[in-house]
Amino acid sequence: MTTLWRNRDFSLLWTGQVVASLGAAVTGTAMPLLVLATTGSAADAGLVGAAGTLPYLLVNLPAGALVDRWDRRRVLLVSEIAAALAMATVPVALWLGVLTVAQMCMVAFAQGACFVFFGLAERASLPRIVAAEQLPTAIAHNEARSRGASLAGPPLGGVLFGLDRALPFAADALSSLLAFVALLFLRADLRSRPPGSAEPLWRATTAGLRWMWRHSLIRAAILLVAVSNLVFQALVLVLVVLARDHGASAAEVGTMLGIYSGGGLLGALAAGRLHHRFTPRTVIVGVNWVWAALLPLFLLTGEPLVMGLIGAATAFIGPLWNVVVTSYLTLLVPDELRARVGGASMTLSWGVMPIGSLGAGYLVTGIGPSGAIGVLAATMVVTAVVATVSPAVRSAPVLVGGTEG
Repeated sequence: MTTLWRNRDFSLLWTGQVVASLGAAVTGTAMPLLVLATTGSAADAGLVGAAGTLPYLLVNLPAGALVDRWDRRRVLLVSEIAAALAMATVPVALWLGVLTVAQMCMVAFAQGACFVFFGLAERASLPRIVAAEQLPTAIAHNEARSRGASLAGPPLGGVLFGLDRALPFAADALSSLLAFVALLFLRADLRSRPPGSAEPLWRATTAGLRWMWRHSLIRAAILLVAVSNLVFQALVLVLVVLARDHGASAAEVGTMLGIYSGGGLLGALAAGRLHHRFTPRTVIVGVNWVWAALLPLFLLTGEPLVMGLIGAATAFIGPLWNVVVTSYLTLLVPDELRARVGGASMTLSWGVMPIGSLGAGYLVTGIGPSGAIGVLAATMVVTAVVATVSPAVRSAPVLVGGTEG
């Protein structure tokens, strides 16, 4: 079997997204630091974080229907250039001294919307770029791509923010522009076959939800990951505030988040080799119990390095979940429905992230970061119990050669 790195289109797409993912990770750290430096309010930081994740709830369903109708290559290109233009407004506003929380919310929302469109188009296009037997490996490489960027991005974001508050955002805009250039050289025909549906848009928008809801294991997995996404979206802001309360500098916060993400990179590399050894049931139950066991450990320390190491342990097992469940989902879904089913699953699993961001801000304000961690840990324990007793998970079939075995 030909190695993925000899696949020209996959290599171009992957390399361009390494750059773009690094830029996004840089501003992922710099944005809450900028809000805290500007207003000193954890609630404002949570509001901006919620604005960035709100498209996961509002945009995914209609975006899925549109991506299945449009040329996916064009969607990839427009998403990158729009993201670059939106992010470029932040350094300009900083240099002019007119930046507001409202503008940061709008930029965060625009970035989130571009991320949704790009992600749906990329996932729907991947089976057109790589062979079916290479799909889990390609997904694992994409996991390593994003996890690696998340490892390097936070410390780089902290350092750049310390040098000049505008630098991280200028770097992110440039990264999206470079990724746009890489996409110009893709050769594969990424349009759906058959062409996009002629049914009314409102009905096409819900087609993914209807398909997903008929598959009990997919439905259970998406709902379970929705809760874990809510928990971990809130956790990041809680850890940033906890570290700052203990006197950590911007660079130390970035290093903490970089160590956290480093666990994800190691997990992605391991998942690429080990995913075939685990059934969906083992992954769904086991991963949730590991998370439930690790989250209470954050209550034992306020040291950024130690928190980063605990976070790395939680992040290590996440890619295994993503590779196994995403491969299962992608191989089952018909080509003409891939973006719509992807949009439906993202709406449910990522649509909770605004609640996580807002909830984190208000939890920290109301009961402090330690109390917030206690709430998040308890939520994860309940989730693990539900995963263990779920009939759909307990009777999960194994996907063999693109069919349910």
